[in-house]
Amino acid sequence: MGDLETLNVGKNHLSGQLTDMFSQLSKLSTLDLSFNRFSGSLPQSFQHLKDLKTLNLESNQFSGHVDVLAKLPLEDLNLQNNKFTGWIPSKLKDISNLQIGGNQWSSGSAPPGMEKGSALGGSSGGGGGGGINGIAIGAIVIAVLLAALILLSVLKRNHTSPASSHYIMDESGHNRSFTPLVDDGKAINMKPLEHSSSISSRTPSAMPSKSISDNEFENKLNYSRRTTDPINLVIYSSSDLQAATGSFHSSRLLGQGTIGGVYKAKYADGRVLAVKKFDPLSFSGSSDFMDLVNSISKLHHPNISELVGYCSEPGHYMLVYDYNMNGSLYDFLHLSDDYSKPLTWDTRVRIAVGTACALEYLHDVCSPPMIHKNIKASNVLLDADLNPHLTDCGLAYFYEDTSVSLGPGYDPPECTRSSGYVMKSDVYCFGVVMLQLLTGRKPYDSSKPRAEQSLVKFVTPQLHDINALEALADPALRGLYPPKALSHFADVLARCVQSDPEFRPSMSEVVQSLLQCVQRTTSNRRLGGHRSVSQRSDDSDW
Repeated sequence: MGDLETLNVGKNHLSGQLTDMFSQLSKLSTLDLSFNRFSGSLPQSFQHLKDLKTLNLESNQFSGHVDVLAKLPLEDLNLQNNKFTGWIPSKLKDISNLQIGGNQWSSGSAPPGMEKGSALGGSSGGGGGGGINGIAIGAIVIAVLLAALILLSVLKRNHTSPASSHYIMDESGHNRSFTPLVDDGKAINMKPLEHSSSISSRTPSAMPSKSISDNEFENKLNYSRRTTDPINLVIYSSSDLQAATGSFHSSRLLGQGTIGGVYKAKYADGRVLAVKKFDPLSFSGSSDFMDLVNSISKLHHPNISELVGYCSEPGHYMLVYDYNMNGSLYDFLHLSDDYSKPLTWDTRVRIAVGTACALEYLHDVCSPPMIHKNIKASNVLLDADLNPHLTDCGLAYFYEDTSVSLGPGYDPPECTRSSGYVMKSDVYCFGVVMLQLLTGRKPYDSSKPRAEQSLVKFVTPQLHDINALEALADPALRGLYPPKALSHFADVLARCVQSDPEFRPSMSEVVQSLLQCVQRTTSNRRLGGHRSVSQRSDDSDW
C-alpha cells in the first residue's frame, strides 16, 4: 500500500512483534498503534517513513531503544506506557508534542557515542586492539560520568531542603507543584507535562543554570504530576454547571443512584453533557475527590463513558461526561414508548459484546485490575448508533464499607456483605444484563407471579431447553433471530450467573464466547478476521 497516508489500528488486541514491513510506506503521515499488546523492538524499517508526522505507540509493551525515530520529521510523538530503555535522541527532544512517561529511560545525559543508541564500544571495523581500546575508553568515560552524577546528587541533597519541589505555571497562571521522583539517580516515574508555558526551579545557587528547553525536557523525564489537575480534562465551575442544568432541576435529572444524581447540562452552543453530582459529604476534601478524578481520567476504551471534565469546589464535587442521546439500556428495554424502535437481535448482541469488552478492559488491561461493583442495565448507556458505553467505572470506592446492593435481581449470591464482592461478581451482574437482552424482562418484577419475579431464578433452569428458550425470548424480537445464536447466547449467560463464583468464566472468556455468537449471527458469513475489543460495526456486520 505504497500510497497509504494514515494507518490507525489503535485500541485493539493486536499482539506480537512488528516485522520490517514499513520500508515501502514512504507516504505514511499518521501511524497509530496505541493501546494494543505489541512487544519487542521498533522495526528498523521505521527509518523509511520520511513523511511521518504523527506516531502514537502509547500503552503497548515495546522495548529497547527509540533511535530509529531520530531522523523522522515527527511533530507529535507518544511513547507513553511501554518498556523503552536507553536515552532519548536529542532530535526528539525538540518535538512540540512529546509524551514519554511510563518507560524505563536512563537518567542523566547520554554518554558520548550513546546518543544515537550505539552499544558500548560501537561497531569495530578494524582490528581487535582498536576495539578493545575503544571499549576501555568508553568504560572510563562511563565511570567518570557516573561518579559525577553521584557527586551532583549528593551535593543537591545537601543543599536542597526536603520540602523543595519544582513548579510549572499552567495556562491560567497558577503555579502547580511537582515532587521529584528520583531515587539514587534512577527515574522512578515519568509523565509528560504537556501544558507548560514557563518554568522556574528552586535550585541551589551553586548548581549551574540550564536553558529553559533543557529544563522542560528534564521535567518531562524525571517529574510527575501530583494529584492536581489531570491532563486533558476541562475544569468547570459550580455556577457554570448550575446554569447549564437549570439549577439541577428535577426535569434535567437523568438518573438517581446511591451516591448522587446525574443531570443533563445544555449549553447555548448546542453542547449537551451529563453531570454526575455527588453528595457534598461524599468526600473528606478536595484531595480525596481529585484522587478519584485522576483514577477515572486514565480509563480509555470506546465502550467506557469518557470523563471530559470535573468540578472541585468546597461542597461541590461533580464529574462531567459526554451525553448519550439514547439513554440507558434499562430505559430502552423496559421504559420505551410505542414510538421507540425495539432493539434487533443483532443490536442486542453488539451491546452485549461491547459491554463485555469494557469489563474485560477493567479486569484484564487496567493495572491494577479494576472491579466495577455496579454493573446493571441502567449503567449501560447507548449513543446515537446504539453502541454501548459502560458508566460509573472507577467508583467502586463508594461501595467498600457498606453492604452491596445493586437492586433487586442483581445481587450475586456471595454478596451478603461488602467483602464478599469479588471480580467474578461483576461477571454475575453482567449475566443479569444479558438475561434482560435475551428476554426483555426486568431483573426483578413484582407484578409477575411469585415464581417469575426474580429473572435469574425463573429463567436459569430453562436456558438449556431449546423449546422453553424460544418462549423466553423477548416478544419484541418477533422471532427474528438465528436459533443457534440464541442458544449459544443463552449458554454464555448461564455460565455467568452460576451461584459459585469459581465456576463463572472470566470476562476474556465471555468476550471470546460472544464473538462466536456473532459468527453464528452472521449465518456463516466470514467476518474477515478476529473481532477485537474496540472495533465497532453497523448492524449488517453483526
